[in-house]
Amino acid sequence: MAGFTGSANPALSDAVLGRLLADSYLSRTYRSDSMDADLFIAFYARQRSGESMHSPKHCLPGAGWEIWDYGSTDIPVDGQPVKVNKYSVQRAGDRRLVLYWYQSRTRIVASEYLGKLLLARDALLQNSTAGSIVRITVLDRPGALEQARKFATQVAPAVRLCFGS
Repeated sequence: MAGFTGSANPALSDAVLGRLLADSYLSRTYRSDSMDADLFIAFYARQRSGESMHSPKHCLPGAGWEIWDYGSTDIPVDGQPVKVNKYSVQRAGDRRLVLYWYQSRTRIVASEYLGKLLLARDALLQNSTAGSIVRITVLDRPGALEQARKFATQVAPAVRLCFGS
C-alpha cells in the first residue's frame, strides 16, 4: 500500500482485548524507504447502546502517552477531502504523530459524538451498527504528516472494502 510493506505486530494481551471489546482487529507495521507507520484497526460488528469504540483520546493517555497537541487534518479519499483527527503525543522523549478516524461502510467521521449520532440513525434506518476505528501512528519528524496522510489515503478505501458492498 502506497509503497509500504506490512508485517504483523504481536497479538494484543487478554487484558487489552478485554477493554477493547472489538470483534476483530488488525495491528501491523508498514515500512517504506523513508518511514514506518503503525496501523491499528478495531472492528465492531454490532455496537450497542452504552458501548462505544475505545477512543485514542482515552487509551493513549492510559498507556502513558501525553497528548501535547491535537486537531484535525484532511485526507483525500476518492477525490474528496475527509477530516480525520491528528494528535501529537510523547512519552519518555518519544514523539509520535497519530491520525485516527471512525469508519463504516458508508462514511468516515472524525468526531466520536457525531459518530454516535450516525450510529443511532444507521441502527434505525439500516439495521446496521458495524463500524471500526482506524489509527495510524508514525514518528513525529519533518515530513511525517504528509507521509501519514498519503498512507491514510490508501488505508481508508481498503477498510471500506472490508465492509462489503
